Amino acid sequence: MSCFGGDPNFCPECGNILPLPGAQDCVVCRRCGFAIPVREFADQVIKSSVVFNPLEESTVAAESSEDSELKGPITDRRCSRCSKEGMVYHTRQMRSADEGQTVFFTCIHCRYQEKEDS
Repeated sequence: MSCFGGDPNFCPECGNILPLPGAQDCVVCRRCGFAIPVREFADQVIKSSVVFNPLEESTVAAESSEDSELKGPITDRRCSRCSKEGMVYHTRQMRSADEGQTVFFTCIHCRYQEKEDS
């Protein structure tokens, strides 16, 4: 009795993604070694699609720096200049890889910027 079931692209024993059938008689799970005969994959249709964004929506290069500084996740941090809540933040790796990232905050009200080293 299998622990997992339903989608034939996944191993019924461990749930790992199965490799594509090859020239062998069986498809063997790379994680647990469970083998499935290739004939069980007969008549299976695999479909894929690629969705492209319309040209007018992909204007990343045309954005001004003023607009881009206010894009991103908003946190409840209080601005030290205007004392209102709501700041957009982003992170950068400013120092070596074994040290923490620097977090940059921009107030959504007065656009004051501050940073915090973590």
